[in-house]
Order: sequence, then structure tokens, then C-alpha cells
Amino acid sequence: MSNSIALPPARICVGITGHRDSNAAFAANRAAIETRLAGLFATIDAVTARQSDSVGATRLHALLAFGADMIAVETALQHGWEVTAPLPFGIDLNVAMHAGDDVEQAQYMRNIAQRLKLFELAEQDEHVSALLKSHLAEPVNAKARQDYLTIVAERVATAGRVMIEQSDLLVAIWDGVTPGAIGGTRHTISVAVSLGTPVLWINAERPDRIALLTTPEELFAHESLEPLDQAALEQVIETTLNPPDSDQNERAVRFHTEQWHARSLRRFHAYRRVEALFGGSGVRERFGPLVQSYETPEQIATGSGAHILDAAHKLPGGDTDFAQKIQREIMERFAWADGLSTFLSDAYRGGMVTNFLLSALAITIGVAYLPLVTVDAKWPFALGEFLLLTTILSITVIGQRRRWHGRWFETRRVAEYFRHAPIMLVLGVARAAGRWPRGTDTGWPEFYAREVLCDIGLPSVRIGQDYLRAALKSLLQDHVSRQRLYHQRKAERLTHVHHRLDRLSERLFVLAVLSVATYLLLIIFSYMGVIPDSFVHNSSKTFTFLGVVLPALGGAFAGIRYFGDFERFASISEVTAEKLAVIEARIAILLNAPKGSLRYAQVAELVHAMDDVVVSEIENWQSVFGGKQIAVPV
Repeated sequence: MSNSIALPPARICVGITGHRDSNAAFAANRAAIETRLAGLFATIDAVTARQSDSVGATRLHALLAFGADMIAVETALQHGWEVTAPLPFGIDLNVAMHAGDDVEQAQYMRNIAQRLKLFELAEQDEHVSALLKSHLAEPVNAKARQDYLTIVAERVATAGRVMIEQSDLLVAIWDGVTPGAIGGTRHTISVAVSLGTPVLWINAERPDRIALLTTPEELFAHESLEPLDQAALEQVIETTLNPPDSDQNERAVRFHTEQWHARSLRRFHAYRRVEALFGGSGVRERFGPLVQSYETPEQIATGSGAHILDAAHKLPGGDTDFAQKIQREIMERFAWADGLSTFLSDAYRGGMVTNFLLSALAITIGVAYLPLVTVDAKWPFALGEFLLLTTILSITVIGQRRRWHGRWFETRRVAEYFRHAPIMLVLGVARAAGRWPRGTDTGWPEFYAREVLCDIGLPSVRIGQDYLRAALKSLLQDHVSRQRLYHQRKAERLTHVHHRLDRLSERLFVLAVLSVATYLLLIIFSYMGVIPDSFVHNSSKTFTFLGVVLPALGGAFAGIRYFGDFERFASISEVTAEKLAVIEARIAILLNAPKGSLRYAQVAELVHAMDDVVVSEIENWQSVFGGKQIAVPV
């Protein structure tokens, strides 16, 4: 891999939610809560410090509400952590809503904000400001008050969702009683555990107790939870840094040190040649050269990824440095993973198709002596058959030892996670820690991809209407449209391959039946005296040859059809294209919406929908090829 791309550092990203100063239990135990948070952060520092591999600075995500959020931010800064604030409003409105007329508090929040990275969800600030003014102008107006409180709760919940998605752990300071509204502490805890993000709960009534919440059921039965002792707390943090089954380090190092191939090798083209012959529409497409040059990490910025980078750089008020980081950390990794995966796919699938074809050829050569030479001259044919069988065994052994199948799966997963990651990153959307899929035998691609994405984090940006509209049109719509067209064409092509292979294998078997039937008819005619016995005797070896070779060839092509599973892959692509078409239609509706009406949550939901389609497709094609290891075709 390019020398500029290093292994991603292990890093813990922590979110914070909790009561404000107005909560009675929080106010009564504030000092003890501060001590407990400081102790927890010190424990995180201690666990990260003893890691043998490179560890990045711990990052805290906080919404900057006065109370638990600010205590955590101050403590994190004292510990030298990075702090990112996904704000439900622009910083100015955020300060005005939290500090009100208190100049000292307003200045305090601004001073803190200057030391942080801000991700401001400001696209509805004008509307929220208008509702706030209406509420302040008529405090007794129940409708004005409810309208204001409703949109504030929605905005806070949206920012809380961003925080949860960006965090490996959520620290929650909750009294165990207060139900809370949408966007409140209990609601945030509930969203976190439903997304699979573990929650370290500090009881505001008894701050010395920390319990672990991992499921919605535990939230409802929180009174029965046993508190964590120090050893158990350290183990939670250790597991977050190093999941026990991720085999992350060894496999990630291998991924970075894989041998790069500038182009595909002709000896691995068997699968793609079959796809071209049976799925192509013209002579050039069917018989043209298949050698494919792989785009290097250094080339992608000016090649296939140029339009994405250009769109990211042109986002109104966008983070230019963040766009550069996307190029270096995401797109170059994608090019590396995509090139490796494509090469390994050719090796694995091409090797298996070659095995099927060579098995039929071995049978053909093995019996070809029958119509051509006497038994005494059979040995060259036997030698040819032996060499072909040995080649099949060699391909199989090499493929198994070099893990063509497993490495293809792993690198393809990495590539697909990074393919659409730039869109998610510029919009601050992420797949929550507990929502990543699992491979059948290893989880390092998912852990690796999440580490890379978490290391990049959120952009420093103020998201407004123009930013959302530009990202929606030039990034999300463009990507979804391209992927829909790709899958539609792929489904059509693979359907042709399946049906044409099916027809060919059927015809070969029919020819085999006809050759045997013809021979039997010749025997009958010889008994009837219609043809001489010598003709039947002289042609018997030819018909024996055809009776063996034709079914062998039919079986080989049927085996290729079964191995390639072209019909199922076509169905997967067809379904994927249909899902993407729905998302594309939803994007068009938003783009046609009145000016100023876009909401971040709507756009984020569409990005999540696109991400879910990608993950679903990965899981589907893995289920097809998961058990099809390279093997002897018997």
C-alpha cells in the first residue's frame, strides 16, 4: 500500500449524556459525579496506555448542555482528549438557548467551543429561532410553547443519534427514575442500546456505582443490574479496543502488505471469459481482451474518485482539510482493497472454472485414443490425462494454501465499506458500533473499516440548507444512480449467462443421448441386415468416445453454472437495483421540496438506507459463495 497510508490507530470514542443542573439528584451529588467521571476517564487512559500497538487520543462526543456534558468536556480536556461537539443547532443559537441572558454562561460556552471541533446542525436554525421568539413573546401560549419544545426535542435527538453512531461507548449519568422526553437522557440511552452501543451507566443517586447496559431489556430492568468492579470496567474498555475475535492486527498487517498486481493475469481469466462469452452481446465483447489494469491508490484522486472529491471540496462551507483526509484515508484504501479483491476474485473464480474445464478435457483426452489409435498407443493420451489431473490438483492446493477464497471475501468487504464512505463522512453519518455485519469466519474487515472511519470522525462544518442540498444532489444522488445502473446491467448480463450455460449443458446431454441412441439403432440395423456388421464394429469406439465426452462437457458447464450461481447473483443485483431505485425516488422528492425545508435527519435517513442496501448485498453474496471453497470438481 502507499507509504502515506498507515495502519489506523486503535482509538476509543466516548459519548456522554446526562442530566442538567436542574435535576435534583444530579445537583445533590454533583461533586461525587465529577469524581466518578474523572476516575472513569483515568481508567480509560490507563487501559489505552498499556496497549502494545499504536493508540490514538481518546475522543469525547458531547452536545454541550450545561450539566453532565460540560463536566465531561472539561474533564476530557484536562486528560488531553480530543472533543467533538455534534450540536443540534448552530453555535450561536446553541449558546442563546442554553445561556439565555446569562452573559457569563454564554461566554463560558463560547470559550469551551473554541477548543473543540464543532459539527453544527444548523439547517433549521432560522425556523427554530422564529419558534423561540414566538414562545418568548407569548409564554402562556400553549401551542407556541409546544411547537418550540417539539422541534428542540427532535433536534437534540438527531444530534444525539450522531453522537451515538460516532461512539464506541456511551457514558450516561441518569438517576434511574426520570423518564425524560425525546432527546433526553433516558431516550438517548434507549437509542444507544437499541443500536448495539454499550452504555456505562453512572447512577446520579449513587455515583460510586457503574453498571453496563447492552440491551433494551436491561434498561427496563436496570434496578437488578450488578455494578462493575474495577477489573470488569477495565475489561469492558479493553474489549472495546481489542475485540477478542477480531484478529485485527495480524490480518490488517497482511492487508497492508499484500502483493500488488498492476493488471489481471490471463491465466485467471476463465470465469470472466465465461461471463463474456455467455453474457456478452457482440463479437468484441465476447472475444475481446480481458486484461484489466487496476487503479492504484495514487491514481484514484484524479481517476474514478475525481468527481467525488470535487463534489466534497465544493460543498458550501465544507471542511477542505476533511476532504483531503477522505482522499488519503478512505479513497486510497478503497483503491487498494478494490484492486486486491478484483485480482483475488479472478484467481479464485477463474481457478475453479479452469478446474471444471480441465476435468472435462482430461476425460476427453483420456478416451480420445479409442477412435484414433490402438490400445498399444494409448500411453500419450494417459500421460495427457495425468498432466491435466495434476494441474487441477495444483490449482486446488495453491488456491487453498494462498486463501484465495477467504482473502477475496475479506478485501471485498473492506472495499465495499469504503466505496460509499465519503458520502457518509461529509454528512456525519456512521454505522453504529453494534450494527456492523459479521463475516462467517473473521470480523477484521468490519473492525478495520470502523477504526478508519472513527479515526477520521466528524468534519468541522456548519451544515446549512445549501450544504445539505449540494451533498444530496452531487454526492448521494449521483452515487445511488450510478450503483442502480450498475446493478441493473449486472442483473441482465448474469441472467443471460445463466440461461445460455443452462441451454448449452442441456444440448450437450441431448447430443449424448442421441449418440447412444444412434449407436443402438445401428446395431438393430445390422441385425436386420440393413448395414454391415463391420460398420457398427468400426464406429463403436467413436460412439463410445461421444457417449463419454458429451456428458462430461455438459457436466462441466453445468458445474460452472452451479459454481457461478449466476441466477442468484442476478437476483441479488436485481433486488439491490430496485432498493436503490426507491432511494433515488426519495432523493428526488427531497430535492424538489421547497427551499429551506430540508432537514438533516431526512438526509441522514437516506444515507443510512443506502448503507443498509450495501451491507445487505454484501451479506447476500457472501451467503452464496461462503461455502464454495476452491476444490477438486468431483
